[in-house]
Amino acid sequence: MEFDLDQVQITHNESAHRFEAEVHGLTALIVYRIQPGRMIIQHTEVPPELEARGLAAKLTRAALEYARSKKFQVVPSCPYTAAYIAKHPEYSDLLSSAQ
Repeated sequence: MEFDLDQVQITHNESAHRFEAEVHGLTALIVYRIQPGRMIIQHTEVPPELEARGLAAKLTRAALEYARSKKFQVVPSCPYTAAYIAKHPEYSDLLSSAQ
C-alpha cells in the first residue's frame, strides 16, 4: 500500500490521549498518559499494511515535540519510543530521571 509520508497529517486526539495518522482508512497511533510534569508513552501501533515506511517515527516525533512544548519529561514505556530516543539523541534531554 503506497502513500506519501510527507502528506500524512498527524492529529492530536487529546481527549483519547493519543496521536493518530489515518492512511487509506487505516489508523496508526501512539498512546500516552500524563502525570504531573511527565508524559508516559505507552504504546505505538501501526497497521501491518503501513509498517516499515516511517509512520511510527513520524508519530513519535509529534509526541516528543508535544512533550517538549509542554515541558514534560518523557517516560518511554513503549519499546519503539525507547529505541527511537536512543537513535535520536536530540530527544534524550526529555527523558525522565524517575522512570
